[in-house]
Amino acid sequence: MSEIVHCYSRREAIADGVLVDASGAAREAGFRFPVALTAAVWSEYVTVPTDVPHQDEAGRLWDILWMLRYGISQASDESVIKFVVHVQNDDGPPRPVHLKAICGPGDEGEPVITILLPNED
Repeated sequence: MSEIVHCYSRREAIADGVLVDASGAAREAGFRFPVALTAAVWSEYVTVPTDVPHQDEAGRLWDILWMLRYGISQASDESVIKFVVHVQNDDGPPRPVHLKAICGPGDEGEPVITILLPNED
């Protein structure tokens, strides 16, 4: 059996900014498990670009969480939930963005949800 040299915890990933904790908003959206987004998802699709008027981070996060809830309700494979949210990141119309979510064990073995870009693990 191999010895584990180092384990990078979810708590450390949130403290380091690799993950962004969205559990408060997720609870308001009806999630029972803690939810975090990767820094890439947060910076690309929650942070509002300066040239996009009339939007805020709370609204953009809510859209992602709501579409994840819908994706969960429609999923046939529960290991990876793929979902689409429409996001406006420039002066053009909103465009579809593909995201995925996984539910796995947290630092204490509890279920946690992580929202990622399709190419992230």
